[in-house]
Amino acid sequence: MAKICIYGAGSIGCYVGGRLLAGGSDVSFIGRARMADQLRSHGITLSRHDDSRWHVPPELIDVSTDAASAAAADLVLVTVKSAATRAAAAELASVLRPGTIVLSLQNGVGNADVLRVALPQNIVLEGMVPFNVVERGPGAFHQGSAGELEVRHTPAMQPFVDAFRQAGLPLIQHVDMLPVQWAKLLLNLNNAINALANRPLKEELSQRAYRLCLGMAQKEALALLKRAGIRPARVTPLPATWIPHVLSVPDALFERLGRTMLTIDPLARSSMSDDLAAGRATEVSWINGEVVRLAQRLGQTAPVNERLCELVREAELADVRPLWSGEALLAEMQAAANAALALHRTV
Repeated sequence: MAKICIYGAGSIGCYVGGRLLAGGSDVSFIGRARMADQLRSHGITLSRHDDSRWHVPPELIDVSTDAASAAAADLVLVTVKSAATRAAAAELASVLRPGTIVLSLQNGVGNADVLRVALPQNIVLEGMVPFNVVERGPGAFHQGSAGELEVRHTPAMQPFVDAFRQAGLPLIQHVDMLPVQWAKLLLNLNNAINALANRPLKEELSQRAYRLCLGMAQKEALALLKRAGIRPARVTPLPATWIPHVLSVPDALFERLGRTMLTIDPLARSSMSDDLAAGRATEVSWINGEVVRLAQRLGQTAPVNERLCELVREAELADVRPLWSGEALLAEMQAAANAALALHRTV
């Protein structure tokens, strides 16, 4: 049986790895001491928004804090935060066998490139996790929204397709993952808004002012993607270009339309909101920051996403976590856009 290693035993890593383990695959985990201790004591308990549940007892879990345990793996799923990608790549470069497949299941659009540079003897693939996972307690992880895993197609990945299917995590494969990654990133632009709102996702998205903030961030990104010649893939029932318009409709209408776009658990929050709550650095530089960097490469600006980056970084450093109302945050986004427009007119 092929060996699968999860490098990054956090919420996503434990959920995907736990599902694979529950489905009968040979799975090991590499993570920090805190999580390793929890898995050894409690095992892994998984749940999903549709009330499905799985449990793997502690005695069946192989978990280590040492990257050397990835040496025997045939497939490594990298699920660390984007800021840790370079360090992960360096550790894996010293232990992986040539030909081992490395699949990045991370936010942003550039992590696989970082891994690829450090791992020239390995097959590095881009992947995308569309759903939200929250840690509910020691060893307990909950999938709070719907979606299927998406990965770059390559013949080398085919021996593992059945393992994911048996785990109930069928892989959607694409020849080109960049449009898929950008489509996910467009949705993830809400992570910063949700973190600043400090509310569950469903509650935040039920308020039009917050949705208008997201619509502004998405419109800004879509204009830049069009200029760059990148057409986002369709990862929701609606095309990416339609979503900002749907976000602007009245609350009652959006409640009906939203149910056709994405299933969200009432208690789910974005991973960025969870990071702020835990006092951890966020991934805003690899989400909204990607839009800012794209603008810079094109000689343009992205004032809305740049301001969201600034506000999240300020929240990371704040003694008391801010709680932005939708109206106040929208006014902040509009002021940033208007200031950039005024500056452009004077140049």
